[in-house]
Amino acid sequence: MSIPCRKRDRMGLLVLLPSRRRRASSSMRAALALLPLLAAAQALHRGKAYVREKVCQEYKILGKENFRTLTIISTSRKYSNGTFQEIGHLVREIVSLAETCCADGADPSCYDAGSTALSDKSCGADSPFPAHPGAARCCGQQGLERKLCLAALRHPPQPLPRFLQPSDRELCHAFRLEPREFADRFLYEYASSYSQAPLPVLLASTTTFLSMVSTCCISPAPTACFLKEKLERKTLSLLTLTSNRICSRFSAYGKDKASFSSLALLAQKIPTASFEELLPLAEDAAEVASQCCDSMAEDCMQKKLLEHTSRVCSALSAQDRRFAACCQGKNLMENHFCILAMPPAPATRLPEPPEPTNNELCAKEGALHATRFLFELARRHPNLPEAVLAKLYDSSGKLREECCSSKDPSACWDSKRQRIAAELFPFLAKADQLCGQYHKLPFLEFKKRLRDSLAQPEPEPSPAPLEQLLEQRASFASSCCLSDAPPLLCASKVTSELGELCQGDSCLLG
Repeated sequence: MSIPCRKRDRMGLLVLLPSRRRRASSSMRAALALLPLLAAAQALHRGKAYVREKVCQEYKILGKENFRTLTIISTSRKYSNGTFQEIGHLVREIVSLAETCCADGADPSCYDAGSTALSDKSCGADSPFPAHPGAARCCGQQGLERKLCLAALRHPPQPLPRFLQPSDRELCHAFRLEPREFADRFLYEYASSYSQAPLPVLLASTTTFLSMVSTCCISPAPTACFLKEKLERKTLSLLTLTSNRICSRFSAYGKDKASFSSLALLAQKIPTASFEELLPLAEDAAEVASQCCDSMAEDCMQKKLLEHTSRVCSALSAQDRRFAACCQGKNLMENHFCILAMPPAPATRLPEPPEPTNNELCAKEGALHATRFLFELARRHPNLPEAVLAKLYDSSGKLREECCSSKDPSACWDSKRQRIAAELFPFLAKADQLCGQYHKLPFLEFKKRLRDSLAQPEPEPSPAPLEQLLEQRASFASSCCLSDAPPLLCASKVTSELGELCQGDSCLLG
């Protein structure tokens, strides 16, 4: 891995001197300016001259090692469930293609022929590249269509980041043992774990981490060095973590549902705030994600997220002491992380919300009326998992589409309301109670209470054995009761729980 420097250590890894941050930053900006070109390189499909020229321009400006580093990061993001070996095979092919076809005097058709050979290799029965369930469909096509199809494939994000930072001693041991292997594996593990974070954020975070390791592991006082460097990286580390969460939800939900998710989570943290106060903040959060999750601008996410945090703090600090405590710090990124990590507020006694009428639900503002009612539900049930509320959001849209397009909307709604009372409310009460206990109790005590409650006879006992049910509910709670719960995993778990509740029948929320 190439890092700006003046000398090398005896192992050949570049050693940063005091000017490293200024130089690394300049190099990073140059790389970020060329990220759109890297996207073209990663596509590996349009063998047209103009794409080859852009790829080669990037390759020559960045140099082979920086090009390779960016390729590891972007490929690990795209195939976040691929193995280190599979990513390594693909990176070598991409870099070799650029190295061969961008050399002076290379045949103009080299890139097109090389990318075609690479797509053919991807479709081989013994392909060494990351597997993807959509590959079979792509490989049934030919030529440009096949390349375009393969280029569009992307793994879903990992439910939870798998990267665990080793101790300083372990870092330096691995670094000294094999510097290049260490850097490659770190880039792979970090980028695949935080695959939804914007590419510029990942590039900045990985670059500064490797800079820290290469500096502190040769320092005469490594402990003090690591402490200083980690403090300097704190804001960037938090930005990587929070932007990965934000963009994972945005990728899974889309803008409208992401806005509702933010609204519901805010309602549970500050149930005294009104719908009119929180809706603009939720829409602003979704707009940040919309503008920055796929942006190649170096500071988009940090700038927009800090502006959003300022608006949240201005609007809510005077209303709630917990928000005031989070917002009093000078570092806005730490303030934002504090708000994200804030647990739900204790349940408050509020009057039952009026349900929207049949006419309101089918009117032009029907979606807004439904969202308002779900907001009221969230603030009254602060422990209700976000994944359950997201499921309600989906189902409300389906019900409105079904009933409002029927011959007799009122009759349709009346029958649905009866089913909601019989099917939905018991499920919501159980989910709210489960997560409420999970938040309040140590995990072992939580499991003991859960076992006792499951052992009680019920009117309609579950066909699953007690131990199986216990582990299933405990897994649901530990995965999905938190505000940063992985959206895709928890959506699946909610669907599974609903399926058991309906005992195989057609669920209203299925």
